[in-house]
Amino acid sequence: QVQLVESGGGLVQPGGSLRLSCAASASISSIAVMAWFRQAPGKQRESVATITSSGGKSYADSVNRRFTISRDNAKNTVYLQMDSLRPEDTAVYYCYARRTNGAGYWGQGTQVTVSS
Repeated sequence: QVQLVESGGGLVQPGGSLRLSCAASASISSIAVMAWFRQAPGKQRESVATITSSGGKSYADSVNRRFTISRDNAKNTVYLQMDSLRPEDTAVYYCYARRTNGAGYWGQGTQVTVSS
């Protein structure tokens, strides 16, 4: 079992920045993939960014070159740096971890609101 706790959400003006953190209860060096998803009201949950255990990264087109995912294995934490935020980035952001055996775990989510 892996517990994930997100933090760092909040209210920010358009063009601003936020950094989300996802702290894991287990060593993330043994987790195959960690990712950030988001879900806006009335929409399906969508993948935002992923990072593999070897450091490979991928991003949704809508956030590419604005968001950066990173991981600190020593702190068992994954980050999502979000820059140039737009109102359409408003959503609940969820951390996700998938072990090599396929078992997946979700955090409880953190609200990000982009509004003037």
